[in-house]
Amino acid sequence: MKITTLFKEFFDSEKAGGLVLIACTLLSLTVANSALSGSYHELWYTKMAGLTLEHWINDGLMTIFFLLIGLELEREIYQGELSNIKDALLPMIGALGGIFLPAGLYLLFNAGTDTQSGAGIPMATDIAFALGILSLLGNKVPTSLKIFLTALAVIDDLGAIMIIAIFYTKTLLWTNLFIALGIFALLLIFNRLKVRNLIPYVIGGAVMWYFMLQSGVHATITGVLLAFAVPFGNGDEKSTSYVLQHFLHKPVAFVILPLFALANTAIVLSAEMTQSLTQNYSYGIALGLIVGKPLGIFGLTFLGVKAKFCALPNDLNWSMVIGTGFLAGIGFTMSIFITLLAFDDPIIINNVKFVLLLTSLAAGLIGFLSLKLTLKTQPTL
Repeated sequence: MKITTLFKEFFDSEKAGGLVLIACTLLSLTVANSALSGSYHELWYTKMAGLTLEHWINDGLMTIFFLLIGLELEREIYQGELSNIKDALLPMIGALGGIFLPAGLYLLFNAGTDTQSGAGIPMATDIAFALGILSLLGNKVPTSLKIFLTALAVIDDLGAIMIIAIFYTKTLLWTNLFIALGIFALLLIFNRLKVRNLIPYVIGGAVMWYFMLQSGVHATITGVLLAFAVPFGNGDEKSTSYVLQHFLHKPVAFVILPLFALANTAIVLSAEMTQSLTQNYSYGIALGLIVGKPLGIFGLTFLGVKAKFCALPNDLNWSMVIGTGFLAGIGFTMSIFITLLAFDDPIIINNVKFVLLLTSLAAGLIGFLSLKLTLKTQPTL
């Protein structure tokens, strides 16, 4: 299967970024439970231009992360795995199963309670962590598997972004929203007029971000909108989209996501925290990610292939799909992101982060061992 240079670059940066994320998470946990705990937490609540440092990271820098995800999705649609409808349907169908079944399992335990707003938490896949673990399996991993997991995770995150926009907007200020959408429309006009210079898009994106932030809709949505306003052209190395995507890979993988991990995994561990594992939201998250993800992805793709809506690539088998489903159960970055939107209680937020750490570790370990056993009998690529 043909693999583009930009996809390989995206995969390589994400897998390396996943290993950096693991290191930053361990560092954050260590410092948060040391004598420096108080100072460490205060650091992230330092105010800059009216917003805390944590807020700037979660609402500002993460917008750039979503911009990169949007650019990758756009490329997949125009030239990659999603450009052929038959090929695109496999990860699309899998992603739907990996979104709705985990949410359903969560609601099974939490519907009608104060914690039902957390249904979006087990829906998302952490691309960096999932690809980081997949990379540990070496050169026996088929290209189709890399592309399937990447496309699956990107579509998953797009679904999570839509859910954030629709269900996690508490107060909507229409004037600011219309101004933000008006700027988006203007950028689309620039696109149609073949304006290739990045400067108008960067300035317009920054202004759109400000008004989106003031509208009540989560400002990170701006990143995805901007990605589809940036001209794709013919997709070659001189195209505006390619240049921007190429530029963003390393800053996102090695600066933005590590900062997100450092700011949001400062979990203070205590003996009482084990009680959080028996809460309904813990059951919903754990079952959603460890059971719902692999079962939903495998079940729906299996039905899709049997119904001839899509086809399984020759170098993939159903054991690999199940293993990939477990890797998709690593719901770290996006799941923490949704947690911060779903809950206001700092105790619940801290507990959910703890559950996500344990659950993502379990899902990643199961996925790694499952794929390692499956790939053991495969010829070296």
